[in-house]
Amino acid sequence: MQDEEKIQRTVSGGPETAGAAAKTELAGMTEAELTAWAAAQGLPAFRGKQVFEWIHRGEDFDGMTNLSKEVREKLKETAVAQCAEIRLSRKSALDGTVKFLFALRDGNCVEGVLMRYRYGVSLCISTQVGCRMGCRFCASTLDGRVRDLTAGEMLGEILAATRYLRPEGEKVSHVVLMGSGEPLDNYDEVIRFLRLLREENGVRISLRNVSLSTCGIVPRIYDLAKENLPVTLCISLHAPNDRIRRQTMPIANKYAIREILEACRHYIRVTGRRVIFEYALVDGLNAGEAEARELAGLLRGMQCHVNLIPLNEVKERQLKGVSEDTVRAFLKVLQERHISATRRREMGDDIEGACGQLRRKTINTSRSEATCESLT
Repeated sequence: MQDEEKIQRTVSGGPETAGAAAKTELAGMTEAELTAWAAAQGLPAFRGKQVFEWIHRGEDFDGMTNLSKEVREKLKETAVAQCAEIRLSRKSALDGTVKFLFALRDGNCVEGVLMRYRYGVSLCISTQVGCRMGCRFCASTLDGRVRDLTAGEMLGEILAATRYLRPEGEKVSHVVLMGSGEPLDNYDEVIRFLRLLREENGVRISLRNVSLSTCGIVPRIYDLAKENLPVTLCISLHAPNDRIRRQTMPIANKYAIREILEACRHYIRVTGRRVIFEYALVDGLNAGEAEARELAGLLRGMQCHVNLIPLNEVKERQLKGVSEDTVRAFLKVLQERHISATRRREMGDDIEGACGQLRRKTINTSRSEATCESLT
């Protein structure tokens, strides 16, 4: 029998079910846990396996056609199968990128971005509603952190995208934890989510196709290295030294770049995976050739790659992006010093593709409700 704490993963009803008893969130369970839960409800154990497989195909209870109507109605009374739904989608006319606003059961909403590449379909998901890290270049952090997402809600973002893609015969093959929230600030649920991805009868997404982005919570990087989860670690660095980093990233007041790089080297040694450093170029702050040379010296000899990001300007901030000439000059300095680096491809520029922009605009449009329900 599975541990009771693992089985009883509950969610409160959203506004449409206000006052209803909390229901068990099935999407956050492993197949073994769901099988044990089904048995505890008086159902044959094999029903748990069936429900697990249906959930990971993106189906709600009504779509579980090999279950009797009586069983489906019983499940509806006590449990939740799908934890997120697409309340709004915007497709880019430029490149086909799709921006999603996912509605959660409590009325909160988070964002995701669907991107098509030659190697497959990638979904950028959120791990928290809002964020408390305070990075000045990110819209997600403007209103702070509302709450953490559960593992089932994170999986729910993928399953909602699965339903969206079904008519096109596509499915999500790559996952990026780079939406709203700091993944390592919601560590336990993120780890549970990652383990769910590789369940035998689940969505079966290879963890080598998963990237996790963090602003640099050093102790958690060491913890992640112990998990035997071969995800690609991405560090939001955005500066070649602590003086510059502290101007845009409050986390820099707690963890120095030296500490972050030590943790990264440990992660590389343990996992054999290279680390990606994200570097948003900000005019007049971190984008000069002197900063490029300093960054190259900092990363020399490390198994890593630098992702140069033209800044997505946030109107509530005063930070400005740079010209293409500046990007090319910065990239040239790194490459001349044998640092693997590329300019990140911009996608979804015409649909507010940057993290946090769409959710914030939606909430501000209907501040009286401040909920995804305002989109119905």
